[in-house]
Amino acid sequence: MAPCLGIPYYSDMSLAHFSSLYRYPVKGLSPEPLKSVVVEPGQTFPADRRYAIENGPSGFDAAAPAWLSKSFYLMLMRNEQLAELRTQYDDQSHILTVNWRGDCAARGDLRTPEGRGAVEAFFATHFAGQLRGRPAIVSGGDHSFSDVAQKVVSIINLESVLAIENMVGLPVHPLRFRANAYVSGWPAWGELELLGQTLAVGNVRLKVVKRITRCAAINVDPESGARDLDIAPQMSRRLGHLDCGVYAKVIAGGTIKIGDAIETERPLLI
Repeated sequence: MAPCLGIPYYSDMSLAHFSSLYRYPVKGLSPEPLKSVVVEPGQTFPADRRYAIENGPSGFDAAAPAWLSKSFYLMLMRNEQLAELRTQYDDQSHILTVNWRGDCAARGDLRTPEGRGAVEAFFATHFAGQLRGRPAIVSGGDHSFSDVAQKVVSIINLESVLAIENMVGLPVHPLRFRANAYVSGWPAWGELELLGQTLAVGNVRLKVVKRITRCAAINVDPESGARDLDIAPQMSRRLGHLDCGVYAKVIAGGTIKIGDAIETERPLLI
């Protein structure tokens, strides 16, 4: 009998839920915790990586935004001092506030040349030795400055983070992985087996499209900015790969909340 593919069933991986949600309005800067988020098909979390800080001229065209490698922007992989900053972005006013060592270092409306200039001046001074040219805050409509060209949601399995802790023998803060969503209840590395499958969160559907290969950014402590761990060699030696977490594409929209159960849809084979 031919397999019946029209009826989904839910696997044991459904014993899971979202424990925390984040967005990153400016690439490389502070995560902002969310209690809930409305997602739309083919889109990221709203305002996630809406802005980036260009590290010298990149050729990015705001009128025709296209994906460029993260190497064109300030990023934690090379610019770990970014983690020392505490930033807040306000959706209504479009004001970004940058705090450094407890003081307000810069503040500006990212819609205006004057506002962007005030923030850019701070980065021009604070990161002077790391710049290839004058820094510029760039954006382009609903363009997302993600590490990948697709508009996706990044998901980290907290049990995999715990497994990495056991490998390195030291605490590993989950925010080193800068995910949009953190999941409790999956077995360690179980997320890597979900490629091509669909996650059901109420009415929301997220199709897992890619494993996340980690870079040196995970070596940076998200609170101190210190490059204090060397995780990749341990992962490579123990696992034979550098993958931790997955990217998923929103294929059916709706609201996701902390605590929402996650079920894994698979076709029923008869």
